[in-house]
Amino acid sequence: MHLLNFYGASLIDRGKTLTLIFIYSGEFAERVVRNLINDPSFCKSCGLYCNSCKYGLYSYVQSILAAIKLPNPSNLPTFIDKPEEYMPKFIPRADICIASGLHKDLLLELPTYLKKNGVKALIVPVEDFNEVPAGLRRQVEEQCLELGLEVVFPKPFCSLEPSEDRPLISRFVIEFRVGRPMLEISLVEKGGREIIEYAFVKRSAPCGSTWYIAKRLTGVETKRETLYDAIARAHHSYPCTATMNIDPETREPILHIGGYIIREEVEKAVEKARLQRN
Repeated sequence: MHLLNFYGASLIDRGKTLTLIFIYSGEFAERVVRNLINDPSFCKSCGLYCNSCKYGLYSYVQSILAAIKLPNPSNLPTFIDKPEEYMPKFIPRADICIASGLHKDLLLELPTYLKKNGVKALIVPVEDFNEVPAGLRRQVEEQCLELGLEVVFPKPFCSLEPSEDRPLISRFVIEFRVGRPMLEISLVEKGGREIIEYAFVKRSAPCGSTWYIAKRLTGVETKRETLYDAIARAHHSYPCTATMNIDPETREPILHIGGYIIREEVEKAVEKARLQRN
């Protein structure tokens, strides 16, 4: 078990500031943490062409009280009889827990553990349906309902939007500006072609990919085929790490769903920019 405590944040009275903890295994949660704290060594997708487009613009490091890494499920027994013995010995009291990549029996134990430790909401991103099958999701949802915890299983994480029935989780999306992407786009005419002058990120995918995609859109023609190709190439290049296997519920690879989401949001931003010009 590995515990990171960011700048002693758990010792600070945060007042009304929303607080998070991460309980995870694998690399995906670490990508989200590094995006939220805006780690300047994190995004290297642009290589030598990096202009530090996001660095210095935000950091939520003071709101992340801990990131606790549990053993990889492949290193644990297939069935765990006493999952409570594998849970962290201590977690700071926080508003929301984001859990990713956990052994199925540990995820099933998590709602009871969180309630006992004063956590009020649970977010379980589903980037691979094999990690969180539908049956397990329903069991965890039922437990959270009985315990009075807010819960959501966004599939993928970049599909998460505010919802009136989940006020704490909605605050996470709004205040941390992550979830389903939102962009603002400016258009210009060049040589009879409509070109994206710039794309500004108003809300990013939790992994940070929206910043890279927005940068790659500069100078791209808004003709549908050209725009779709630019979005897809940027989305894959970042890269998106969601599974390419066909999800049995959506009948689509989760990676493709993430691609459709950013494509839809870019199109919305383009249409809004056109209306503002006219």
